[in-house]
Amino acid sequence: MSCKSSSRTFVIAFACVLLASKLPAQTPPDVAMERSGYVDWLKKASNSPLSAVAQQKVGDGLRLGPEDADIPLPGMAEFRVYPSGASLILEGPDGKRLVARGGPHRIGKYALYLTGPRPGTVLTVFAATAGKEPPGYYDYDALVVFTGPLIRTKTPQVVRVLASDGIEAEATEVGTFLVPLGGGTALRVLRIPVASGDESELEIFFRDESNGDGTYPAGRFVGLHPLPNGQFRLDLNRARNPFCAYSSVYPCPAPWRGNTIPAAVRAGERYAGGGLDPGTPGPEAR
Repeated sequence: MSCKSSSRTFVIAFACVLLASKLPAQTPPDVAMERSGYVDWLKKASNSPLSAVAQQKVGDGLRLGPEDADIPLPGMAEFRVYPSGASLILEGPDGKRLVARGGPHRIGKYALYLTGPRPGTVLTVFAATAGKEPPGYYDYDALVVFTGPLIRTKTPQVVRVLASDGIEAEATEVGTFLVPLGGGTALRVLRIPVASGDESELEIFFRDESNGDGTYPAGRFVGLHPLPNGQFRLDLNRARNPFCAYSSVYPCPAPWRGNTIPAAVRAGERYAGGGLDPGTPGPEAR
């Protein structure tokens, strides 16, 4: 091969390497499947946060429907939801019925869901259609995937926090996980019960310098996943918005103490606007 052709081959190869360095990394199949399933749920589920129109604690009872009700619902007759012993009653024009936690319990074009522990049960009302689109995701970035140990706390503390769905939960602070971004940040890790009753999940609620500039201003949630070798993986491409980013009816979790990464994390779920005013986050209960 001549020097001329060798030079041309080198230039082409260098150009290909440069182009490849600017292309987004291919999204791993499990992350792609997770994102696709979540977007499908946001678009179609009867309890999608995109469809939420109201949320309140049941307390001694709630009125739904008329303009002067606790939760006005245009075009609906009056309904009531109230506790009766250990049960919950839904009462409307057709009489009374017991309703279990979870849902959906349908009244007209609305779906009702009851969540949260007694006596703090919360009623959330969802419309038939969302009328909004999910915000989408950043391109996958392999540089924000970290593997390392969970540094266990010697005396685990039980704290009350707002989970991603805005429901107050008792969580256990299990330790910290070190992220090397911005010089290194130790992120608090909590074990938060899930509504389905399945095994609790290790969660991190964090802020970073992208908040308010492409990501939700109040911060995002991400799971910490155990590996077979005793290590843990934190993939910030899996970061997701709290439900208050989709609808202002949800109270917004306050960022956990110290969980701020001094770098912009442009990975995971984007923010398209339209949620709760980030200047009014709900308090982290303790």
